[in-house]
Amino acid sequence: MATRWGICSTGFISHDFTVALKTLPPGEHQVVAVAARSLKDAQEFAKKHSISRAYGSYEELAKDPDIDVVYVGVIHPYHHSTCLLFTNAKKNVLCEKPLAMNRREVQEILDSAKKNDVFLMEAVWTRFFPASVEIRRLLAQKELGDVKLVVIEFGVPLMHLVRSMKKELGAGTIIDIGVYCMQFISMVYNGEKPESIKATGVCQAEGIDETVGVVLKYSNNRLAVFTCSSVLELRNNAIIVGTKGTIRVPETVWSPTSLDVNGKVTQYPLPEPYLPLSYMNGTGMRYEAEEVRQCLLKGLKESSVMPHSDSMLLVELEDEIRRQVGVVYSQDSK
Repeated sequence: MATRWGICSTGFISHDFTVALKTLPPGEHQVVAVAARSLKDAQEFAKKHSISRAYGSYEELAKDPDIDVVYVGVIHPYHHSTCLLFTNAKKNVLCEKPLAMNRREVQEILDSAKKNDVFLMEAVWTRFFPASVEIRRLLAQKELGDVKLVVIEFGVPLMHLVRSMKKELGAGTIIDIGVYCMQFISMVYNGEKPESIKATGVCQAEGIDETVGVVLKYSNNRLAVFTCSSVLELRNNAIIVGTKGTIRVPETVWSPTSLDVNGKVTQYPLPEPYLPLSYMNGTGMRYEAEEVRQCLLKGLKESSVMPHSDSMLLVELEDEIRRQVGVVYSQDSK
């Protein structure tokens, strides 16, 4: 039986996720409903993607008995309230990253999912790409020996987007772009908490972080260094250095489609979309969708690849880095 998806919001990311779902077998994944804050937007999205039901409110989607799981693609500041709406309605949820704006909000979402006995996963799509699966395999088999250093650059000019210029819409490099760097490092170091965090950055007058540099020190003299920016085009690559070799993600570290392992490059091509995508490699979201399906079939409430503990670690890192850089959101004072 197919996993029946509800799509919450009709923005760019929801478009790409819906396109990605259509690259999977229709007997396994079906989009049965979409909801937006206006019925017109929902109807237009439904028509574009051949979805049978369109709702003019998220509450209507929450009440739909034929939905197995809801994909939440609203902007960052609304992740908290929207996730709570669906978890309290006993709906399984896949929520875009960042799961919420700070630790308090993430904890409340996790508590609600546990209380209502539903599946919840932060949609860190990078974790599920075949290239990421291969990285984990190589590390588990000690192909690099002991990993000593992870270095990442991720920078993409985003200031042309309204949500990247307004703090009330969740603007900020750390929670929007830096989260990809942090999740990659966390994946390599198996969800371990760093012993120390040193961060510095450049902020606009409005207190929005533009470019940030971070050094994380782990046990056994291991380091991770990353630079992220929402105003600069960086190399967008990553390198994992061990005592016996290296793994390089040559480009698109947030959606890896190739790996260089000790000089040998392997490609991991993605399926073609049936509609133009909003973001590069958008059909790669198919892998996180398939993870959700497999978890639901097994009756799991969280993914072992992106567990709740990793979501909590990510937000704790985000909070501390924001503190050091001087980025404060209205949600922090609640």
